[in-house]
Amino acid sequence: MPKNEHMLSILWMLNAGEKVTAKQISEKLEIHIRTVYRYIDALCASGVPIISDAGHNGGYSLLHHFIKSPLLFSMEEKKALLHAAQFAQEAGYPLSEALEHATSKLQMYSNPEQERLLHHHAAGFGVINRRGYPALQPVLQELEHAVAHEESVEISYRNSHDKQSSNRVIDPYGVVNWNNKWYTVAFCRLRKEIRSFRVDRILNITRTAFTFRRPGDFSARAFFMDKLLPDAAGKPGLISFVVGGRAEALDDVCIHWFLEHHLQERTATQATFLLEEELLYTHVPNILLPYGKSIHVIEPQNLKDKLVALATELMEYYRD
Repeated sequence: MPKNEHMLSILWMLNAGEKVTAKQISEKLEIHIRTVYRYIDALCASGVPIISDAGHNGGYSLLHHFIKSPLLFSMEEKKALLHAAQFAQEAGYPLSEALEHATSKLQMYSNPEQERLLHHHAAGFGVINRRGYPALQPVLQELEHAVAHEESVEISYRNSHDKQSSNRVIDPYGVVNWNNKWYTVAFCRLRKEIRSFRVDRILNITRTAFTFRRPGDFSARAFFMDKLLPDAAGKPGLISFVVGGRAEALDDVCIHWFLEHHLQERTATQATFLLEEELLYTHVPNILLPYGKSIHVIEPQNLKDKLVALATELMEYYRD
C-alpha cells in the first residue's frame, strides 16, 4: 500500500474517536512501528492536530474541533454509502471490485462500536434485483473507460431483429441503467447520429485510436428518456382512454413505466390517459391484457375491440 494510503488510513483510524496506539496502528496496517511514527510526524507537519498522550492509557487522538476532510464520514454518511453500494452492486455496477474495496475501508477503519453498528445496519437492509449477465462486466468496464477518456470503441452489435451482427465505431457519451438493463448512449459513426445501444447485445468491444469530444451540455440520461418517452404535449391526434377496476390494479397500471408518462387524471375508481393513436392500439393492449378482469376499459370502444382481438388470437394459437 502506498505511503499516501497508509497516512489516510491512519487518519481514518484516528477519526473513529478513540485513542489508538502506535502498536495498534502498526498491527492493523501491517507496517513497522517506526514507520507509524514517521507517518504521524508527517500528518502533524501537514497541519493535522494529532494529540499524543503518554502513559498506560495513552495513544493518539484528534482534537475535537478538527475540521474534517470530506473523506472522513459520519456514521450516517457511512451507513448511506453502504446502502447505496448495495443498490449499485445489484444493478451490476461495472466497477464492483473497486466498490467492494471502498466499502470495506469504511468498516475497517471504524472503532469496534461503529463497526458493530455498521454491520447491524447492513444486515437489516437488502436490495433484490435481477442480476445481469456476468459477461456484461468487462463490456461495461470498457464503456466506462471510453466515456471517461472520450475514446471511440469498435463494437460488434446485433439488433433484436437481425440474425447477423454488424461492426461499427461508436463514441460513447454515457452509460444508463434502465429497467434492469444497461444501455450506452453514443454517436454512431456508421449511422451518423446519436443512438442508444443495449449493452447485452454488444458481442465484442475493442478500443481504437480515435478520440471524440462530448458536447458540454449533453445528458445521456435526458437523451435516453426523451427517446423512450417523448413529450406528446401539443401533438395532434391524441386520444384519451379510460380504465376502471380494483384500486390495487389501477395503482399498478398508473405506475407502469410507459403509462404513467401519459396519465392525466386518477380517481379512486378509474384512471384517464392521453397518448397517440398508434401507440394506443399497438402498445396498450399488450400492457393491459395481463391484468385480466382486475381492470376494464371504459373507453374508447376501439381499444376494447383490440383487446378482444388479441385475446382471441392467443386463444386460437394455443388451441391449435
